[in-house]
Amino acid sequence: MKRKMRGAALIALGSTVALLAAGCVGAGSGPSESETNENADAQEFTWWHNSNTGEGKAYYDQVAADFEAETGVKVDVQAMQHEDMLTKLQAAFQSGDDAQIPDVYMSRGGGELAAEVEAGLVRDLTEDSADTISTISNFTDQYSVDDKVYALPYSMGLVGFWYNTDLFEAAGITDVSQSPTIEEFDGYLEKLEEAGTTPISVGAGDKWPAAHYWYYGVVRECPYDVVEAAIESTDYSDPCFLKAGEHVEDIIAQEPFNRGFLTTPAQTGPTSASGLLATEKVAMELAGHWEPGVAGGLTESGEVPDFLGWFAFPTFDGQGGDPADQMGGGDAWSVSAAAPDAAVDFANYLLSDEVQQGFAELDMGLPTNPAATDSLTNETLAQLIPVRDGGGVTQLYLDTRLGQSVGGAMNDEIALMFAGESGPQDVVDAIQSAAEAEQ
Repeated sequence: MKRKMRGAALIALGSTVALLAAGCVGAGSGPSESETNENADAQEFTWWHNSNTGEGKAYYDQVAADFEAETGVKVDVQAMQHEDMLTKLQAAFQSGDDAQIPDVYMSRGGGELAAEVEAGLVRDLTEDSADTISTISNFTDQYSVDDKVYALPYSMGLVGFWYNTDLFEAAGITDVSQSPTIEEFDGYLEKLEEAGTTPISVGAGDKWPAAHYWYYGVVRECPYDVVEAAIESTDYSDPCFLKAGEHVEDIIAQEPFNRGFLTTPAQTGPTSASGLLATEKVAMELAGHWEPGVAGGLTESGEVPDFLGWFAFPTFDGQGGDPADQMGGGDAWSVSAAAPDAAVDFANYLLSDEVQQGFAELDMGLPTNPAATDSLTNETLAQLIPVRDGGGVTQLYLDTRLGQSVGGAMNDEIALMFAGESGPQDVVDAIQSAAEAEQ
C-alpha cells in the first residue's frame, strides 16, 4: 500500500530560502561537555531520513556535520526516497539483526510503533528525553506505548481540502469558511458544478486518499476516546463508525470526483490527483500538509502554485466528535534498542530550538517545537498551525494507527465503497474481522 509523502515532499517549498546552516548549533543545543568527552572515542551511529533531495538534504547533512563537530561522534547519514526507506526499515526489523537496524530513524507512530516496541526493537526515551518531551508533549500521545514515549515527533500536520482560490472565485464562491459545515461544503460542490469545474480530485487508485474521507468521518462522528477504546477492545460496534461511512457515502453520491478517479494515482504525474489540482483541472483535493510541495513539483515551473487555499473537512450537525479535532499525522525520531547513548543525544538535538527553526525556515514540515512555529516562510503552510494547535486532538491516520494488517483491510473496503461495491457497514465489518484475526 502506497503511503503519504512526508517531509521530503515539502522541501520544494524552501526553494527560495537561504540555508542558514551556520546558525544551527547554538549555546546549550548539543550535549554537555562531559557527554562530549565521554562520546569522543571514535563512536558513531547511523541516521536514516527521507529528505533525499535539494535544500532539505543539504540542511540535514549540515545538522549532522554540526553535531559531529561539537561532539566528536560520527553520524552516518543515509537519505533515501520515502517508499524505499519504509521498505528497508521493514526488512531491517524483520531480520532481527541489530547491525541492519538504523540507530536513529523515522517513525510514524501508532500500531507500527507498538509492534516495534513489542518486538523489543526500539528504545524507551521517556527518561533520557524528558526535557525534549516536555517541550513537545502535545504531540507525543501517538508515539507512546503504556505511557512511555518511544519516538520524538518533529513534524505534525493536518489533512484538509487544498483548493484553487481562482476557480472558487470564478464559480462565485467568495466567502470560504476555514471550518465549513456540510451544508456549506455541498454548496461549494453545487456552484463548482454549475460553473463547469470538476470539484474534487481523488487518487483512489492508491486507496489511502479515498480512505482519508472515511477517517475524517470517524473524526467528526467518534470522540477520540471512543476510537481509542474501540482499538483497545477490538470492538467497533459503536454506531459512530457506521455514521462516518454514511457521510462519505453521501459525498460519493454527489459524483464530485474527477473522471477515472478509481484508477487515478495520488501523486505521480500531471494526471494524478495532485497533478490535476496543480494544473488547475479540478478545484480541490483532500490531502495533507505535504500537498503544496507535491503540487509544486508537478507544475511546469516547479514552483508552488500561488492559488492554493485550505479549509478543514466539513462538520456535521449533531456530530459526536469535537469540531476542533482534525485528522493528520506526522513524523518522529525513534532510537533503536541497540543504539549508543549518543544516538539519543542526537535525537534530542534534532528537536532543539535551533534545528527545528531551520527545519521550519525551509518549510520541510510543521514543527512541533513551539519555538519554531513562527519560522515557517510559506503562508499557505503557516495557516495550518493555529488550526492544529487550536485545542483539538489530531487523530492519527487510521491505517497507521491500526497497523498494516487491519489498516490494509480497512483501506481495501473503503476503496470498494468508492467503487459502489461496498457500503458503510461493510467497512465496519472488514475492520472488525481483521482486528479479531490479528488477536
